[in-house]
Amino acid sequence: MVNYTTGKKKVAILIENDVEDAEFQVPYNALKQAGMEVVVLGSRINETYKGKQGKVSKQADGTTTEAIASEFDAVVIPGGVAPDKMRINPNTVRFVQEAMQQGKLVAAVCHGPQLLIEGDLLKGKQATGFLAIRKDIINAGANYVDEPLVVDGNLITSRQPGDLPIFTTALLSRLGYGGKEAALPDERDPKAEWWKLANAWGGSTKGEVVKALNTALSGERYSQEALEKYSEKESDQQIKSLFQEMISNKQRHIEFLEARLNQLGEKPSIAANIANQYAKVKTALTGSDDIYQLRSALGDVQTGIGDIGNLIPATTDPVSTAMFTQIHKDLLTHEQRLVDLYRTRVGADVKPAKPTTGAAVSM
Repeated sequence: MVNYTTGKKKVAILIENDVEDAEFQVPYNALKQAGMEVVVLGSRINETYKGKQGKVSKQADGTTTEAIASEFDAVVIPGGVAPDKMRINPNTVRFVQEAMQQGKLVAAVCHGPQLLIEGDLLKGKQATGFLAIRKDIINAGANYVDEPLVVDGNLITSRQPGDLPIFTTALLSRLGYGGKEAALPDERDPKAEWWKLANAWGGSTKGEVVKALNTALSGERYSQEALEKYSEKESDQQIKSLFQEMISNKQRHIEFLEARLNQLGEKPSIAANIANQYAKVKTALTGSDDIYQLRSALGDVQTGIGDIGNLIPATTDPVSTAMFTQIHKDLLTHEQRLVDLYRTRVGADVKPAKPTTGAAVSM
């Protein structure tokens, strides 16, 4: 609905404490830059809401208690921990339910769909969200789609900060902002320089993207060298074969991370260049027992899972995020294969727990 006083489209963006900063900032700034009227709605007027990363500090313009859905053209639901707080406010749930029922655009990113779940708004819908709530979305009756952008009627959903430039472009285009003057890429264009658009809207800077890429590159170079050393000491041919496969996988990761840095006009950092030297020093102290090498490799993989998992939501660059996600998937696969080999070697096949006979166990 056009605000006839100002002639602008009117969009509500919801907020609570611990909102994921970029997921609030990027759509908020983009909508503002597009000349739309943006109204920040929280649970309380007299509170300054703080972002999860400490970058957002915002007082709400109004509350969902007083807001009337028919007065808005769209509602944006950022993620972070905020949606878990939004969903316990019945007025926020009601406001979004009314917006959906009235055919207003409702755009939710990351954990944002938690609010839609609370309002029973996902049944029969195509939707996405952060991987951690995939099962919740499915249980709410939606078809979960692992894509950067999923549009079903008036519902727009995305998975994580790396999807934000695509998510926000989709929202803007459906609000009528586009064309040559807007200079917005097609939301389906994989070759668009999405990170630049996100940066213009307050997302990750080039320096932050480069830092994340170098962090990932350091981890992969360290892991590749460590696996080389473990393989040299390993006598079990099946374990050795898996190590060699993992080494090749690391090389592919290194190549596409370096290629991404090159695309951005950057080179690997000093830390990334010497990561393999650190691995040589550390692995020189390990023993030569086959199981020890296996467990050392498993430990490195598990550390990598945690580290790369932290990088996935760290930038608003879709290309880098996709790379981190692929590395994460490969690490999870190799973790399971290492564990399977370990259990086989130590004879620790998992067996079903024996049913209790009904006797109480004293503690």
